[in-house]
Amino acid sequence: QVQLVESGGGLVQAGGSLRLSCATSGNIFSINVMRWYRQSPGQQRELVAGITSGGATNYVDSVKGRFTISRDNAKGTLYLQMNSLNPEDTAVYYCNVGILRGRWYEYWGQGTQVTVSS
Repeated sequence: QVQLVESGGGLVQAGGSLRLSCATSGNIFSINVMRWYRQSPGQQRELVAGITSGGATNYVDSVKGRFTISRDNAKGTLYLQMNSLNPEDTAVYYCNVGILRGRWYEYWGQGTQVTVSS
């Protein structure tokens, strides 16, 4: 019913920047929260950043001041601007959407690889 497609990942040198996008489609009446998660080999998936329908944002401590989450409501697109990247940011990044429609629904994208070389 809901599809999420991430794009924008790639290989960059430490100190570089990338902008990730997540395009949404399907039967979406309202989105309560949109999030970016990431997962590196051997590690648990962690929440990187989130943005609510009202525009409130939050970030994991390790990316504060470097990453910016935003959305385009008209396009239904989520973004993650990543600056000052370091090798520890290397991971598969996933888009996540939470929808309250009588009950809670969550949807995930397929992920996009971000690799930061030293």
